[in-house]
Amino acid sequence: MAVAANVLLARLAENPAEAAILLDVDGTLAPIVARPELASVPEDTRHQLRRLVDRYALVACISGRTGEDAARVVDVDGPVYVGVHGLELAPEAERWRGPLQEFAESVGRPVEDKGLAIVYHYREAQDEEATLVELRGVAQQARALGLEAQFGRKVLEIRPPVAADKGTAVRALLGQRGLRRGLYAGDDMTDLDAFRGLDGLERSVRVAVASAEGPPQLLEAADLVVGDPTELLALLQQL
Repeated sequence: MAVAANVLLARLAENPAEAAILLDVDGTLAPIVARPELASVPEDTRHQLRRLVDRYALVACISGRTGEDAARVVDVDGPVYVGVHGLELAPEAERWRGPLQEFAESVGRPVEDKGLAIVYHYREAQDEEATLVELRGVAQQARALGLEAQFGRKVLEIRPPVAADKGTAVRALLGQRGLRRGLYAGDDMTDLDAFRGLDGLERSVRVAVASAEGPPQLLEAADLVVGDPTELLALLQQL
């Protein structure tokens, strides 16, 4: 596997002026923590990101956070920051801000409001099973109203029914720059969309950051698998 990894990365890195490095934030660049506001990217990883910005045609962070919040957590100038799983690149999503807020108010439980999505976290729930039963009911309510509901790593996210995701964001970023080579790294269900966004490129590398909470489909779809953000850093150092 090490030889295969070296070959894949070398092929991508041989012409960085025509390639993109696309990265998720939480669980990928930043270790997962108890609460989203506590997350941060280690300085060694920031150093590598600065180097990659100088070397590659594009470095982008495509996050479930808002782009502004992703930029705060990563704290590196130069990458393109795209938030809310690509919804920030979809103008048609804007009209759903009001309905999402109304839905959150109707549910009446603590929520992270991202504007274009609302998120229920249950990492710190005292009774996780009971909380999950309740959140499955919330998901059903959302779907009945025409909203989309998706579970991820200890979260339930409610989003507008708009054809935008991390995959459409990947294709848009690459297409705007005419790039045909790219690497994407992520750790959760929405990163499967980003993997699909690399389909059809001349060179593509899909990296899964494994965890006990992550979806097995991500590992199956990946070209390379690393064990945690520290191992991802070692991979980035090869680019």
